[in-house]
Amino acid sequence: MTPRLAVSMTGADERLDQVGEMVEEFTAAGYRELWTSELTGSDAFAPLLAAAVGRKWLRLGTAVASVFTRSPGLLAMQSLSLAESSTEPVHVGIGASSEAVVAGWHGVPFRRPYTRVRDTVRFLREAFEGGRVTFRSDSFDIEGFRLARTPPHRPRVLVAALREKMLRLAGAEADGAVLNWLSPDDVRKVAPFVLEGNPDAEIVARLFAVAAADRASARAYARRHITGYLNSGVYAAYHAWLGRGDVLEPMARAWRAGDRKGALAAVPDSLVDELFLTGDEAQLRAGLAEYVRAGVTRPVISVIGPDPGLARATLLRLGPAGGVDQQPRSAQNNQL
Repeated sequence: MTPRLAVSMTGADERLDQVGEMVEEFTAAGYRELWTSELTGSDAFAPLLAAAVGRKWLRLGTAVASVFTRSPGLLAMQSLSLAESSTEPVHVGIGASSEAVVAGWHGVPFRRPYTRVRDTVRFLREAFEGGRVTFRSDSFDIEGFRLARTPPHRPRVLVAALREKMLRLAGAEADGAVLNWLSPDDVRKVAPFVLEGNPDAEIVARLFAVAAADRASARAYARRHITGYLNSGVYAAYHAWLGRGDVLEPMARAWRAGDRKGALAAVPDSLVDELFLTGDEAQLRAGLAEYVRAGVTRPVISVIGPDPGLARATLLRLGPAGGVDQQPRSAQNNQL
């Protein structure tokens, strides 16, 4: 058995009153698992709750919900709502986000992100047991919190992780990791940090495919995303740790100088092809299969591109009629 492909709803492009129609398309294409992100559109939980109305058989996951922009108690309550909306396992992926988002956009101090994520994981696991929780930690103190109802099945807590410390936390204290912006070879590098704490930990990866008229157009579109993300502090440091510092330096130098066109031109095709799936349907499926062979247990696909209609059509054609091929990991038991 192999894991079937899950679909990512961005939370930015689709309005909540369009979720039902969108999910009908997804499920008709064979998707049975939906994940969300959050930025400045819908939050991570609302689209999943809307999608689950009348469809309690869906598997649901957040990738990811910020631990800084909501209280630990509110996160526990939102997780309860998610668990009650589906008879299937639900995954609550949480993460620190970044200083630009947390402090800049939300006005919340961005302090000790690793500690905040760690303490939130510990609080959630205790809160899901259903008892009264008095919790003392380096990040926050909770006095006498208790969920109104015990979740019908415990939400699986995942940690959005980039480098070693957070990756180890994801395996040692959570149920697994949510990975982002990496190649199959990168998965082979980072997954062992998660699995050393728990050989059965889940490895969720948000994967980006670009649908365009041709590969050159797809690469050009992907370059804009690379310059937008990989010049941010957290992702720049992440990719330097992965060994791409020299490859990214020309782009970063142009970006710092305010030369946006120069930054785009400095992104090599090889980097685009490492981080994005491009090509025809067969090539996209082959790329997805490579991520699974590298150790991803839950591949979550987001198809983007200059033509939203083509992107949606490509996503539907990739619908998981039978899963993606892989050499199964012995510990992998998280199939749909």
